[in-house]
Amino acid sequence: MGVLKPLLKTKNGKPDNSLMKTITFAATHFTVAFTVAYLLTGDILIGSLIALVEPAINTVAYFFHEKLWAKSEKNAAEQKAACETANAF
Repeated sequence: MGVLKPLLKTKNGKPDNSLMKTITFAATHFTVAFTVAYLLTGDILIGSLIALVEPAINTVAYFFHEKLWAKSEKNAAEQKAACETANAF
C-alpha cells in the first residue's frame, strides 16, 4: 500500500479519487469488452482474452489520462488566478 500512497492523495493532502474511478472504469470496461467480444465471436476463450488484454491496457492509459487532466485543470486555474491578480493592479 505504501507504493500507492502517492497516487491516493494530491499535493495538498486531499483525497484523490482517480484510482477508485479507474478501478470502477476498468470493471465496466472489462464487462463491456467481454460481452462484445463474446457476441461477435461466440467463443468464451477469445472473448475472455480480448476482455483481459485490451481493457487492461486502456485502464492504465485512462489512469494517466486522469492525472494529466487534473494537472491541466490545476494549471488553468492557477493561470486564471494569476491573470486576475495582475488585472487587479
